[in-house]
Amino acid sequence: MTQAQALTPHPLVAVAIAPGIGLGLASIERTWSIATSDPIAAFGELDQELAPRWAWWGRETSDQLVAGDVAIHRCWDVFTVHRLIFGGWRASVGHVWAALNGLSADSVPKMGQLGLLDIPVDDGDTSDPVQPDGHLRPDWANGGWQTSDRLAVWASLIFQATQRQELLLAGLPDPSRARSTARSESAADYLCAEMAGRGLPINTTEALRLIETAAGRRPKNYDDEDEIRAVRDAAVLSHLDPPQEVNLRNPGEVKRMFEREGFDLPDTRAWRLEQLAESAPLAAAFLSWRKAERIATTYGYSWLDDHVSAGRLRGGWSSSDGAAGRMTASAGLHNLPTVMRPIVEADEGFTFVRADLGQIEPRVLAAVSGDQALIEATQGADLYQPVADRLGVTREVAKLAVLGAMYGATTGESAHALAGLTKNYPVAMAMLETAAEQGRLANDIFTSGGRRVRMSVDPSVEGNLDRAISVAASRGRYARNALVQGAAAEFFKVWAI
Repeated sequence: MTQAQALTPHPLVAVAIAPGIGLGLASIERTWSIATSDPIAAFGELDQELAPRWAWWGRETSDQLVAGDVAIHRCWDVFTVHRLIFGGWRASVGHVWAALNGLSADSVPKMGQLGLLDIPVDDGDTSDPVQPDGHLRPDWANGGWQTSDRLAVWASLIFQATQRQELLLAGLPDPSRARSTARSESAADYLCAEMAGRGLPINTTEALRLIETAAGRRPKNYDDEDEIRAVRDAAVLSHLDPPQEVNLRNPGEVKRMFEREGFDLPDTRAWRLEQLAESAPLAAAFLSWRKAERIATTYGYSWLDDHVSAGRLRGGWSSSDGAAGRMTASAGLHNLPTVMRPIVEADEGFTFVRADLGQIEPRVLAAVSGDQALIEATQGADLYQPVADRLGVTREVAKLAVLGAMYGATTGESAHALAGLTKNYPVAMAMLETAAEQGRLANDIFTSGGRRVRMSVDPSVEGNLDRAISVAASRGRYARNALVQGAAAEFFKVWAI
């Protein structure tokens, strides 16, 4: 009978992987290690046999498994769950252990040489990963666990960490949902490791064609780049009478350009200019220029050279931004312009599924608040029209009012509709206002999935009442949006995995 067969099935098994050395494993029943020069292959065999929920400290293990082409069924990422429970982004073995054991993060020991005046302290048995003061020994935490005789002990610490996290989740208002969030967030972090490691398949030929169509030919040198840029600018400046030089990359100059042409605009946001595009060639030309400029500067030839190789677009992915929990990406993966999206082509034997998550935040607000009137508005393809009908305003005003309620905007075109929202959707609006009040008081808030969203305190407001009021108001706006944004992020990750 193998070691795996001897293990009574249990939903969670902690694993520590030491390349070239072996695996450390721990369950509720036992801890053990497997010596092997190929621990990833050994892990794959165990996963096939046991299919447990694997637990590990953080992304390093996910990256190892992805590099070894291992696909798991379920996992528990201790760092990811730590960010869920405690908020923020900071997560290291030492800091996570300290937080789970009620120790100060400021006293987490660091690796380094003793100073001339430092007095060496007898800190007990160094074969024990835990110091007498309760902190993890820095040599263990910084890789010293990667020896054949320490692997099982290190895995047992991972298992202990998961059990303490389970206890903290059990103390939240909705422990079942919080535990579910911990699992889905962990799976989403593994998904991020897969996306970062494997990348997106890209049709490079099509990418080059689209870039040239939008931004011009590939420049040979800096002078050639200036010439191409001037041609791009000329498509807008040719609409000015009399002709004049305008720095189209300066928002102030662009606003004044439109003013000289008879357009009194508070700003030059795309949605404002789109309302003018049909009757004003200058607005249409500037909108086209702006799209081309974005490709030229952000998604042009340099971007292709830096991030696409062997037909794959690769960038870093994170399952949480350290604030409300949004998934983030580098290399422009989050904001690939619509015109560039056809360059992503599914590998042979695979199919891309396109999903429209439009109006997701107000729909999530309806779901997490339980406001029946707002839930009714989500039944159709367009949420804003039934809201507009109920408030007796235009769809555009209703949209601005709903977004303003979630972002804390109380002035402008939608201000008069906010009172109508409070009257017609009292449960949802009360939920947002409660979050805003907690934010103004600098109290942390929690998403529906149990994520702690930290509210920072600005020490510079001390003694300055006006500044203190302004900072508190800003926290309130952030809190009401984070409540919805965080829940939307949690929903998206469940959908994605």
